[in-house]
Amino acid sequence: MPRHLKKPRRLVADGRVYMWSMRHSHRRDHDGRPVDCRQTLTLFPQPAGTGGPLRIVFAAGPGRYVPSGGPLGSGDVGFIQGADLNLHEPGAVRALLDVALARGWQPGERRAVEADGWHLLEAAAAARAGNATSPS
Repeated sequence: MPRHLKKPRRLVADGRVYMWSMRHSHRRDHDGRPVDCRQTLTLFPQPAGTGGPLRIVFAAGPGRYVPSGGPLGSGDVGFIQGADLNLHEPGAVRALLDVALARGWQPGERRAVEADGWHLLEAAAAARAGNATSPS
């Protein structure tokens, strides 16, 4: 049976459990048309209530892409001429988590944190490819 795409998935990193999910969203313009594609990866420290979520946001913009229909896969984010990741892959999620932790995200904080995914992408993609010694 295939996995339900909207059901949170489990990730264990350094002895801590996280649930993670990915969503695609848009802002609506004054005519109600969808604009400003965003792909948001959210990690929830477990057990529930032990820390606030980390939302890693990839917003569409010049020189970068987020999924908005074919020919891209639903989890593909990246720079037009550079690093990319597929956010459906647990290894990509782990790499982004590792970079966020190295840059100071504290999973025990009770508040939600939103991070610009574009600032994490190159280091995470390099780590995923085995080209980095440190995610910072």
